[in-house]
Amino acid sequence: MKWMSIRIKTTTQAEDLIVGSLYLRGLEGAQIEDHIPLTPLEKEQMFVDILPETEADDGTAYLTFYVEMESDGHVLLNDTPYTADEVRDMVTEELEELKCFDIDLGDLTLTVDETEDIDWINNWKKYFHQFTIDDLLVIPSWETVAPEDTDKKILHIDPGTAFGTGMHETTQLCIREMKKHITPDTRLLDVGTGSGILGIIALMYGIASVRATDLDPCAVPAVDDNLTNNHIDKSLFELKIGNIIDDPAVQDWAGYDTYDIVMANILADVLVPLMPSAVRACKPGGVIITSGIIEGKEDMVASAMRENGLKVESITAQGEWRSVTGRKS
Repeated sequence: MKWMSIRIKTTTQAEDLIVGSLYLRGLEGAQIEDHIPLTPLEKEQMFVDILPETEADDGTAYLTFYVEMESDGHVLLNDTPYTADEVRDMVTEELEELKCFDIDLGDLTLTVDETEDIDWINNWKKYFHQFTIDDLLVIPSWETVAPEDTDKKILHIDPGTAFGTGMHETTQLCIREMKKHITPDTRLLDVGTGSGILGIIALMYGIASVRATDLDPCAVPAVDDNLTNNHIDKSLFELKIGNIIDDPAVQDWAGYDTYDIVMANILADVLVPLMPSAVRACKPGGVIITSGIIEGKEDMVASAMRENGLKVESITAQGEWRSVTGRKS
């Protein structure tokens, strides 16, 4: 499969104007590259593991549109076939018309190219490399374990369609907090498991079993692949798709007064309504470990724990993120 790429050099000020204008001409799904720092809210909403390193914001932006090419070399925009030259002329004309707006458009350098099938997943290889979390080495399949790391526990994981590689600070907070509480008899419930790495890491450290829930069906193959790649007995990890907050069937499947650890690495606004279900699933004396909490929202989660009868044991921090742990009496 071939694609036509249309790349425009502009300014951050003009991003939305150009994207909106070209959307009406049939160019959809712009890839935006700029150096605008993410706000705390954007970081919370994105909640992604891997972000490329960025430079200081200089006001420059690059917009890239990808359009699948037909076998005859044309692309269809609003059901009209265009050659590469016709696309260039159309975009140039549209950009010229935008100059009537009182906005800095930049130099509007335009590049139209053909590219072979794009390997979106393997593009992550530019950004994702092995790293350690204390005595744990997280390593993708395209890298090798160094001799000095062979004594570490090793988690093999590749970025994929379900988020969760261990790189995100919230995940690392969960791992460090979880290790304080696990024993060989620990039963763990992981709410919002994603790629399953928290449960898999817990099993690597020797706990008895994991049950997990997630809303996204993509979690099923992601967890299965990660169990296989890390040689984990699949009978020790059970996964159910559904919402434990309001689905009685999921709540019954998880059980009540059952788990030594209930873990949820989600978002503060989800952790609050989750708390009653998490408390019901946790056994007396067990702990509920929460993360995914942007700085400033930890008190909200701690209050929800107290309101549901938990004693808040710790609030830990890494970067702009927080983890709150409570114990059930």
